Amino acid sequence: MFMSFVKNIIKAACDIDIDQFVPSDPPRPRQPTHIEMAHENDEERKFRRSFERVAKDDMEVSPAELMGILNDILKQHPSLKTDGFSIESCRSMVAIMDSDSTGKLGLHEFKYLWKNILRWQGIYVDYDTDCSGVISSRELPGAFKAAGFPLNDQLYKMIIRRYSDEHGDMDFDNFIACLVRLDAMCRAFKTLDQGNSGSIELDIKEWLQLTMYS
Repeated sequence: MFMSFVKNIIKAACDIDIDQFVPSDPPRPRQPTHIEMAHENDEERKFRRSFERVAKDDMEVSPAELMGILNDILKQHPSLKTDGFSIESCRSMVAIMDSDSTGKLGLHEFKYLWKNILRWQGIYVDYDTDCSGVISSRELPGAFKAAGFPLNDQLYKMIIRRYSDEHGDMDFDNFIACLVRLDAMCRAFKTLDQGNSGSIELDIKEWLQLTMYS
């Protein structure tokens, strides 16, 4: 069963042109706090103050805190159909974005995730052409392409099975969770594919690190 699952993933990805995928730009290298603060504009200072309020004393956001933040925001957008962000999906998002392996998101990691969520929310609304509050199977290919990920038919069907309901519709939290993972995996691949060959080699330790902590 598991080997069949792995083979299906490989088959789905084998004819993808990775050059057509446009993941988000990686976050800029972190600098000492006093240097960063000295060069922040008004918008960046406002974001830092907002982050300090939600991150509390440790200045990091845990999966539970992230779930609270995202679900509070969803209350302001009742037109977005969603069951709400679960603790498991938030754990996954934190793991994917957790570049320093603290199990939480610092300011830079959270800001990077937040900017992507806002961009993808705009795409979600734009491609919900029938204003149903969900992205239908008919609308999904265009939405993923607009996000930078033109999917082949096999990968599209796998994503539908994993993130959509029985009707092929994808609600907002699943749309975001899917794009967070897809974006991160493509960025990781492009980082490892230094020769731009379209393929990479991983040993078992690297494979497990890449797949298990996400």
